[in-house]
Amino acid sequence: MSDESYGSAAWTCVLERDSGRSIVAGSEAALCDAVRRGADLRIYTEFRHNEHIDVNSDNAELIRETADFRVTYLVDDRWVAGIIPLRQPISLPDGFGPRPSMSFFMYNQNGQQAIARPYLDGGEAPGTLGPSPPGDDFVAMPRYHQQDNWDAGTNAPSSNFVYDFDLYRFWVHDEWREVLSHAADGAVESGSVADLTDAFARGCEVKVGIHGLCADLVKDPAPALTHEVFVHMGSCYYYTESQLFLAASHPMVRNRPAIPMRYVSQGWDFGWLMPRTDGFVAGLLYDPYSLKYRRTEGCYAMRWFIR
Repeated sequence: MSDESYGSAAWTCVLERDSGRSIVAGSEAALCDAVRRGADLRIYTEFRHNEHIDVNSDNAELIRETADFRVTYLVDDRWVAGIIPLRQPISLPDGFGPRPSMSFFMYNQNGQQAIARPYLDGGEAPGTLGPSPPGDDFVAMPRYHQQDNWDAGTNAPSSNFVYDFDLYRFWVHDEWREVLSHAADGAVESGSVADLTDAFARGCEVKVGIHGLCADLVKDPAPALTHEVFVHMGSCYYYTESQLFLAASHPMVRNRPAIPMRYVSQGWDFGWLMPRTDGFVAGLLYDPYSLKYRRTEGCYAMRWFIR
């Protein structure tokens, strides 16, 4: 599927699925290839107001939605999932939801979906961690199929599900250019720090792909699946004498790598990162259940992109 089919040259629809999630155009391989190159991801869907928003309404108006998945995962070099890290839940079409929270929606390349919601209002959370009974909020929503439910009544409930949207279009902005790849000790594998700093000094945006960032979230004896997490950077800095480049990330969500990607109890957190071109990554990460933070340090292989 080419950008001549839809939209502008900047955004290309590389995969489209119907309401049964069968592929009708494009391919999963094209989506994986784009994300591997650092491409941004947006997903377009369509649904009816009285099927998805308010089942008691007689308003059958078609709603079109495009969501921005600013954090992307490439798992086992063959599976893409995207997470919305910045969304505050809204109540269409009037305003925001009843409780302030983050709304970490996650979509997989096969159309499988998930939601994790750390509340921000300091409300009581008497629930217990672990599997929870199926939620009853969606009984009257025949297009909603919950697969499991976690941590109900805590400060950070989550669930995995499929909602049968009329269609799914996976759009990518594939204009990022890889300028540096290095090992976990900072040894350059391709490109150069000079290429990165020249680009950022000209005002280019920066994105980083970090290998193995979420391996510590895997509790099973088996090792974590190989994975690369792509995160936009905000402020960037270059130490001109030591030739060290570092950056402060946008907010991001870490999740246990799997195929498909899912939320499970105590398998995710969120926060900010500070990666450096010597392989070091500092993290300021929040426990979603308590909203208490912790500081982390590690060394990772990384790829740096500019646009």
